[in-house]
Amino acid sequence: MRSVRHLCATLLFCLPLTAVADDIQVAVASNFTAPMQKIAAAFARHTGHRAVLAFGATGKFYAQIHNGAPFDILLSADDSTPQRLENDGIGIAGSRFTYAIGTLVLWSPREGYVDPQGKVLSDRDFRHLAVANPKTAPYGAAAMATLDRMGQREKMRPRFVQGENIAQTHQFVASGNAELGFVALSQVIEDGRIGKGSGWVVPADQHTPIRQDALLLRHGEGNPAAQALLEYLRGETAKALIREYGYAVE
Repeated sequence: MRSVRHLCATLLFCLPLTAVADDIQVAVASNFTAPMQKIAAAFARHTGHRAVLAFGATGKFYAQIHNGAPFDILLSADDSTPQRLENDGIGIAGSRFTYAIGTLVLWSPREGYVDPQGKVLSDRDFRHLAVANPKTAPYGAAAMATLDRMGQREKMRPRFVQGENIAQTHQFVASGNAELGFVALSQVIEDGRIGKGSGWVVPADQHTPIRQDALLLRHGEGNPAAQALLEYLRGETAKALIREYGYAVE
């Protein structure tokens, strides 16, 4: 019996360090909630590491990280916030890359309510239009740029219902508190198309491209699992899931 215990202890001692599972604290832009939950589950099955996910507005995460929030990785809804963190010395230089390119959609849960050209903004008499806070949510900034291009921002302003992030904005529309709103395509896509309701997929030339960058933060620099997750995001398994939710990948 003693020899068996000795053999087991020896084998455990000889296991490679990669077999040790670690946790990674990941700040994730709200629009990327559904795909990241699937990616995190697949990553855990593949590596044994656990990605602990926090979802919110990119601008809020920037402030929290600056105030010492112990995140290892930021999955931003834009490319400017990770660059600022890198410039500030809080992000690891050279670790930043675009993991997804987002798509904005004007959406309503009502069938036939939003036409495929977005003429609903001028043709229908509705009370509320949900938009994310453009100061903290890149999809909100893209929505405002789109309204500017259409010459509709000032007309729509009295009807704005502002969400703190894109998840809250989607909830305003889904719950009926706003008849329609600008949300991420990833929130309403099913089998490659808008599922429930109706929507206008905003052409990419109506706003600055929504390039969503990942960044390894200083807190996660010594965590091998954090680097493993970033590599996994670059792989084909993750890219397939990202495309499934209506994003483009590089």
